[in-house]
Parts: sequence; structure tokens; C-alpha cells
Amino acid sequence: MMLAPALVKDWLRALVVRDTSLATRDAYTHDVWRFLHSLGDAQALTAEDIGAVTQGQMRKWMADLRREGLSKASVARALSSVKSFYHHVSEAHGIRADVVRAARGPRAPKPLPRPLSVQDADAVLGMTGLDSKHEWVALRDTAILTLLYGCGLRRAEALSITCAALPLGDSLRIIGKRRKERIVPVLPAAREAIESYVAACPHDLTGDTPLFVGVRGGALNPRQLSGAMQTIRAALNLPDTATPHALRHSFATHLLSAGGDLRTIQTLLGHASLSSTERYTEVDEARLLEAYQQAHPKVL
Repeated sequence: MMLAPALVKDWLRALVVRDTSLATRDAYTHDVWRFLHSLGDAQALTAEDIGAVTQGQMRKWMADLRREGLSKASVARALSSVKSFYHHVSEAHGIRADVVRAARGPRAPKPLPRPLSVQDADAVLGMTGLDSKHEWVALRDTAILTLLYGCGLRRAEALSITCAALPLGDSLRIIGKRRKERIVPVLPAAREAIESYVAACPHDLTGDTPLFVGVRGGALNPRQLSGAMQTIRAALNLPDTATPHALRHSFATHLLSAGGDLRTIQTLLGHASLSSTERYTEVDEARLLEAYQQAHPKVL
């Protein structure tokens, strides 16, 4: 019967075949050996020992990781490594351990969105095209960023708009995640920004071709927009969290601060669950508390 070292080597060979990176294999190996050591003498464990793991052993292993200072996210990653190993030994060697495969790691709290302030968002829209050699490219970037902030679009949603949407009216049909459709209102500022870009663009913008194009006329690479935002971020001395997606966060947070209701914001953002939208209330409360603490540092 195969012992643990042979099983781990066999699993690693399978990872190589799947073209898993060396860094990932190293991390997986560390996690799996740590788990096997929690079961006893890892070098001497048999296939039968590995398949006989209990719920109690799983809970103790994860609890020990937490006591050692690992974050919930790190424990979840370790569990993923162990599940990968057990999936392989089950498929390749018939070693079943349903307890492992059914185990659930601790849920890491989702990080709160990091919106820009109203002033910083306005500054971003006024700084596009800093390193552009073409005026129409600057107008293009302004139009896209205005859509992200003014309509709450995801970057991919903005870049998926085709020329069939022209001329822009008071609303825009967006196909979001999981092909879910929604209608978003188009603010005059966004409409004017797009009209300025279309008028200046030297490429043919007709039919079902992408509305936002690169210098050569093909579909715009999302990395180019990220690069433009990076230049703006450096010029305005904004944090690394000031990304194109942060403009969508800013749209939701600023709308909520202005009195918008959660259900309306959920619809505008295209969130399937209200819980996703409710995170913005936590952001708003956190910003309010921060402002209060700065104004009254001795009170709290």
C-alpha cells in the first residue's frame, strides 16, 4: 500500500501535467504536508490512514491554524490545497475521504469597497489624457471614466457597448454579469462626453463594432484604461485603490450619501442580491464615523 510521500509525489506530478505554476505547487505542498503532520507521523501514514480522516481532525487542524495566527483567507487557501490533494488520490487511487471534500473553511469577510471622494472623482475626470498623443484618445478615456462614475458601470460593461447604441438617448441598455440585462439612465455629462469622443474619433464607429476603440481601431484593451488611470492616480497622488472600478464604487456611495435608496442603487448596479449593495451602507457609516472621530477625537 502506498504511503503518504508517494501519494504526494504522484499528486505533484499531476499538477505539473496541468501546468500549475511552481509557486502554486510549493504553496500546495506546504499546506498538504502541514495537514498530514496533523494526522500523525506524516512519513508513515498509509493510504488507509489518509482516507480515514474524521470531522474532528479536520476541525482541530483548522482551529490550530487559526491559533497560529493564520487569517481566515489563509486557512481557506490551505483547505483548498488539501481538497486538491484528496480529489487526486480519490480519482487516481480510490482513496475516498468525503469528510475532507465536504469540509468548509472559515468565511473571510469581503473587503469594503474603496470609493473616491466626490472631489477626487471630479478631479479624475478632469485629468484624463495626460500622456496621450491624440486628443481623441483623451476624449475616449474621459467618456469611459464618466460612464463608470456617472452610470455605475463595470469596466467590462462600458467596453462592451457597441456603436449600435448611437446616438445615445436618456438611457442605455447594459448586459451585465450572467447576461443579466438592465437599463441605466445616462446623465447629460456622460452623453456629452461620448458625443465629443465620437466626433473626434478617426475610426469608423458604425454597426455592431465596439464603441470604444484603440489607436488602430480595434476593440480597446482594458489594460489601456488601467494604464490611463494609473497615470491620473500618480498625478493626483491618489492611493492604489483608485482604479477604474473604484469609480463604480464611488457612484454607489455618493448616490447613497445623497439619499438614494438601496433598491434603486441595486437595480442601477445590476446586483443580483441586495446584500451586495448593502456593503455601501457600511462604507457610508465608516466614512461618517471617521469624519466624526477627526472632529471629536476625545469623544470616541
